[in-house]
Amino acid sequence: MTSADEGRGLLFATDRDAKQLIVVDPKTKSAIATAPLASGPDYVRYVSATNEVWVTEPGAARIEVFSSPDSGAPKPVHVDFISIAGGPESLVIDNKRGRAYTHLWTYTTIAIDLKTRKIAARWKNGCRGSRGIAMDDARGFLFVGCDEGKLNVLDLNTGAQLGSASSGSGVDIIAYNSHLAHAYLPGEESATMAIVRNFQQRRGDGSRDRQDSRGAHCAAADDRDQVYVCDPAKGRVLIVKDAATAGGS
Repeated sequence: MTSADEGRGLLFATDRDAKQLIVVDPKTKSAIATAPLASGPDYVRYVSATNEVWVTEPGAARIEVFSSPDSGAPKPVHVDFISIAGGPESLVIDNKRGRAYTHLWTYTTIAIDLKTRKIAARWKNGCRGSRGIAMDDARGFLFVGCDEGKLNVLDLNTGAQLGSASSGSGVDIIAYNSHLAHAYLPGEESATMAIVRNFQQRRGDGSRDRQDSRGAHCAAADDRDQVYVCDPAKGRVLIVKDAATAGGS
């Protein structure tokens, strides 16, 4: 599996080897439907505003779109491709504003209209190597992880860069805890994980903590203030407890 997301009480996952989109019922813990993918997948995201599933296929420079039936068997059906020349890297869905956000590999983040599936905006994100993405839709922040070792924060409404914070190099998949307003950036090359704080007052720059995270390139956060960091070299997942208070510094 390369990526997963939830929607309508189901899990949607991608299998890169089999080139499949898989629908899983978490109650029965079994796959209940599959659909073939046109190319190798990366990110998968459920779009509640349109009841669709979007899968990035960077090798083909596009996003593949599947409809998800409102009733009956939940088998996804291919409906469209969205061409993303120079990308896509990462994907996050903003149902509140009716947009999806993804990166080109260098310097640029794009916004896509969820209903028309057309590119609605192109923003300079300040990254030589655009990688991870995360969002705080309530505060209006879009977080961009840069491979060279920093986090840039964009305004979700205008695309303006609000601030930046440094981290270890080799940043790829990042995570965000909206309750604490903390972003997490594992650095594969620097063997660190940066915890970046202080976003409540529309500030992108904040204090930073470092945790040892050797070889890690991905992170995920839960609602219990824990961060899960992949450790591919040892075939395990590291669990980091973020003990800071909400909005702390």
